[in-house]
Amino acid sequence: MRTIPIVNVGSSISFVSECDVGTGAVPKLNLPLTRRHFLKGSGILMGTITAGSVLSVLAPSPVWAVELKVLNKEQGETLMAMGRILYPHKKLPDAVYALLAKDLDAKSAGNPGVAGGIAQGVIALNNSAGGSFIKASESKQLAVVKSLEGTPFFEMVRGQCITSIYNNDMAFVVFGYPGACWEKGGYITRGFQDLKWLPNPSLEASPPVFKG
Repeated sequence: MRTIPIVNVGSSISFVSECDVGTGAVPKLNLPLTRRHFLKGSGILMGTITAGSVLSVLAPSPVWAVELKVLNKEQGETLMAMGRILYPHKKLPDAVYALLAKDLDAKSAGNPGVAGGIAQGVIALNNSAGGSFIKASESKQLAVVKSLEGTPFFEMVRGQCITSIYNNDMAFVVFGYPGACWEKGGYITRGFQDLKWLPNPSLEASPPVFKG
């Protein structure tokens, strides 16, 4: 289960914890971390969670931050922007896409080849965008990403997106996934009929559950 640090007003960081399997609620937890230690990385990604969003209610602070140990800030922000082009979700905050940069940064730490591939990939994105991929329009970014389709860099980022963007508590909350429930008897009596964004099916299409 993936979480992301949330910067408090003071000198510590809190983060959203794993989904509670009993209620589906996502409680707040605190993880002390001094500011001096926090700013040791080679790149720091920071942002805010939109007020009034479902995540703003759960986060202990509207400010989030992610530390990169190998990649720099520009590389991290470029990977975030590329991830949003590959898997666009308006309701997902930038904090979720920052997990993509963090995971690729972790892979870079143990593999110089990965770090070099990401550096070259970011350069290619910027060159194709006419200078800065981050500052380019969404349509231009899409065209640039499509031009790199099939390259090792493209496939590495696309593959990492699947895990980084979707396997974390923030995405679970936004998409309405309440967490694991197999140990509670499965989804038949907990969550199976919780779909809210489609009309209810007919009785013929969805008959009552047979429990033996």
